Amino acid sequence: MVLNVVKAKYGLRDKSEAINMMAEQYEENVLEPQLRPKYVEKVKQIQREVPIKVGTVSQLRKRYVD
Repeated sequence: MVLNVVKAKYGLRDKSEAINMMAEQYEENVLEPQLRPKYVEKVKQIQREVPIKVGTVSQLRKRYVD
């Protein structure tokens, strides 16, 4: 029944395609994705940056609203 729902929802031709679609979604949502080296380097670069102090939310609002 679930395969038929997935098949209809995504306009797939057969139950085999529905199984493949479910497996791909499971992999994306449940299994830990491997991080690309480019992404890891970008995160490391961001971590090395000096943080900007903004104070409290109300101070930040006053700065940009007024």
